[in-house]
Parts: sequence; structure tokens; C-alpha cells
Amino acid sequence: MTASVTNQDALQLVVAVHRLVRSLRQSASVRRLQPTQLLVLAELSNHGPMRIGEIAVRALCSQPTATTVVTGLESNGLVRREADPADGRATIVVLTGAGRETVLSMAHGEAELLSERLSALSPEEQHRVRAVTPLLRRLADR
Repeated sequence: MTASVTNQDALQLVVAVHRLVRSLRQSASVRRLQPTQLLVLAELSNHGPMRIGEIAVRALCSQPTATTVVTGLESNGLVRREADPADGRATIVVLTGAGRETVLSMAHGEAELLSERLSALSPEEQHRVRAVTPLLRRLADR
């Protein structure tokens, strides 16, 4: 017999994931970025240069918001705009070396902190967390 997931179950998971990510970001001693800024940098790191419209789709925000985020990242030297080689009238956003270092620094800092927290769990609990990771990744990629 399969138990169905209720909206309340889903809400509790959303709240728990948000609290975990927020606590890792607040505790990690790395450069502070807004969540959308970090998401844009991570998308550029994972998928390479892209236009603002594609950034908006991947970051789940409006195009004006993506433009504002990119402008802020650009002023901090984390991204730069270049002519799109496929269409000289358009521009693409490219991650700079400093942007790549920022993404890696933040990810490593948060991963180290999470590793410390995971070590406080029992071996069975650690196994359960590792087992759910691919499922969370699948849910995030939809």
C-alpha cells in the first residue's frame, strides 16, 4: 500500500530545505550573495555563457529581475557581458574567474559546514541523507 504525499508533507519539506540552506549560508564564512545571485552564478558555472532570457528561465525569475541581478554581479566583477557569437546584436553573460572562485568558495564553505553537521548524525541517518540526495536533485531539475 502506497501512502500519498499531502500538501502539508510537501510544505514541511520545503520549510526544512529552506531552513537548512539559510542556516548554511548564514553560518558559512564566505562572501555573501543573495540567493538569486548565487543561483545565477551557479547556472553560468554549470551551463556556460547564456543570454539574460535564458538566465531568467533557469533562475526562475522575471527578465527584469535577471537583468538587475546580472548588473549587480557585473559591478562586482563576477560576470561580464560579451557579444553573442551566434548573433552580434545580442549579448551573453559570461562568468569571470572571480565569479567562478566565488561559486566554488561558497559551495565548499557550505559543504564543509554541512559535513560537520552530518557527522553528528548516526551512521543510519547519514546513509538516509545520502540516499535522498539523487531524489532531491531530480525534483530540483524538473
